[in-house]
Amino acid sequence: METAFWDERWREGRIGFHQDTVTPLLERHWDALQLPESSRVFVPLAGKTLDMLWLAARGHRVLGIELSQLAVEQFFDEHKLKPGIRESRYGIHYNAGDIELICGDAFALDPDILSECDGVFDRAALIALPPEMRRRYASEIYSQLPAGCRGLLITLEYPQPQKAGPPFSVEEDEVRKLYGREWAIEVLERRDILAEQPGFIEEGVVQLATVAYMLRK
Repeated sequence: METAFWDERWREGRIGFHQDTVTPLLERHWDALQLPESSRVFVPLAGKTLDMLWLAARGHRVLGIELSQLAVEQFFDEHKLKPGIRESRYGIHYNAGDIELICGDAFALDPDILSECDGVFDRAALIALPPEMRRRYASEIYSQLPAGCRGLLITLEYPQPQKAGPPFSVEEDEVRKLYGREWAIEVLERRDILAEQPGFIEEGVVQLATVAYMLRK
């Protein structure tokens, strides 16, 4: 689950986690966070998600981070954006309009850059990580977001023995253990999506749900 793993996935085009549309749960539930338009929103393990464009179109200042340079470059190329580029201790920063996408390791971020984030949107980060890295992710990264920060977290739930992740199944009990000390957690929606995911069915998965959580620090 290190840089080489994700670089290989992107080079080989094995990016089934990438969506060609904006995440419907984002469109449906983002307003529940009640973030002002100018809020800075953190998007971890961003890939080349269209969700960053949607958030920027809502007036938010987007801060994404992604390990794969190929993914970062594809994001700007595919949307005909000409980013300014600079380097820092966090990695290589690509800036275009209200979108700043860092090619770097999310675990290298610190309060100096995360303390200004009013919101966080996580659709593909937590579920991309195995259990031990999920614990580190929640304790090291989310703990550096400021008090008052609000987030929309999207997970998958399925019988883990039936499929090797990523994406991994993350049950509600685990979400509450990972975030419950510092964050108020509210389930906004849980929906059966197995019929919409033939790839999971082909692998033998018999139950699959997506869950949207609102987090408030």
